[in-house]
Parts: sequence; structure tokens; C-alpha cells
Amino acid sequence: MHVNVTRQVTALEAMKVAELRARYAEVFGEETRVGNKAWLVKRIIWRLQALAEGDLSERARRRAAELAQDADLRLSPPRQKQTTPASLQKNGKASALANGCLPLPGTILMRWYKGQTLKVQVLRHGFEYDGQVYRSLSAVAKAITGSHTSGFLFFRRVLAGRGGSA
Repeated sequence: MHVNVTRQVTALEAMKVAELRARYAEVFGEETRVGNKAWLVKRIIWRLQALAEGDLSERARRRAAELAQDADLRLSPPRQKQTTPASLQKNGKASALANGCLPLPGTILMRWYKGQTLKVQVLRHGFEYDGQVYRSLSAVAKAITGSHTSGFLFFRRVLAGRGGSA
């Protein structure tokens, strides 16, 4: 049996997602919850070609299984347990101070920039620079540079747990 790929793709692309999902179930023998039309078309065409022209050889299947057993299949790092008390969180996210990324309130951060020494005081709920209070270190960096930049990078603060300590 030969599959005319061009004709099949044209027919599949004319279908609605619900029809493609039904066709997927016919071809694969199982339902899918995927609603991405382009993905469904590609998978159905691949399966039709595999059925018509033959799938992987038994040797190739064995080799793929061997490789899969030896591979570390984790695609994302494990999430770290949150140790910040709920009382220190704001909108579901822990503040930088609570995470240990910033020093305690009262600390002065200093940075040499364009010939002058900049001083920013860490407050309990913000940062004071040049007589004004800012909500974030990035807002201070933007006021100084005139463009958006990461406050942590500008003041050379290393995020805790990312290669060093604050």
C-alpha cells in the first residue's frame, strides 16, 4: 500500500480539530487530548507512512530501547521545596529579602558607575536612592541608567543558590 502524502496532507488540513482527533484515534488506536492542528496532521501522516511503508526494524527498536534505558530523561530540574514562611510571601511569590537574595534592611549597597559612587539603602519594603524610595532594585537601576536593567546584575548581587551567595 502506498500513501500519497500530498493528497493526505491536503485532506487532513481541510479537517477541523475534532475530526483530526477522531482520525488520530482510528490510526493510533487511542484517543488524544491534543488540540494543536499542525501537530495532529504531522503525527497522523507519520503513522500512515509507517503503516504503509513499514516501521522501524526490530534491531532499531532494540537499540532505541537500550538508549532510553541509559538516558537521563528528566527534562527539567526538580523544584526546590519552598522554605519561606507564608507571612513573608507577596502575591504567591517570596520576596527577594525573604529568599536571602538581598541583605537585611539598613544595609547600604554601593556601586561605582560613570565616575561616581552610588549608594542604595535596603529598606524593609523597598530601596532608597538619592532621597527617593523605589519598590525594587531594578527600579533603582532604571532610574540611574535610564533604561531597564536587572537590579541584581547592576548592583552585582548574586542570587542565592545560583553559583554563589549574596
